Amino acid sequence: MKTFTSDVDEARAQAQQRLDASLARLRGEGIEASGEVGDGDPLQAIEDALRTFGADEIIISTHPEGRSNWLERGVVTGARERFAVPITHVVVDLEAEREEVR
Repeated sequence: MKTFTSDVDEARAQAQQRLDASLARLRGEGIEASGEVGDGDPLQAIEDALRTFGADEIIISTHPEGRSNWLERGVVTGARERFAVPITHVVVDLEAEREEVR
């Protein structure tokens, strides 16, 4: 049986794997990139990152409406209200992209 702590550990491990794969792909294209897994609360993670990194823009990528937990929680709207940096919202629909490839 999983406990809350093991769920969090697993989610962080999966997030780290996605980050590592993304960074490797960017570097493979010659793009200098770095990243880290932040707080589980996306707005807190943005705030923490802005303390150490002077961003010119914040890009928030979500699933489409109806499938996005972050949109339901108001993350994009909250970020726009909370941070003075321009916020760009990108919707990524991986399921639709998979259908197009078939």
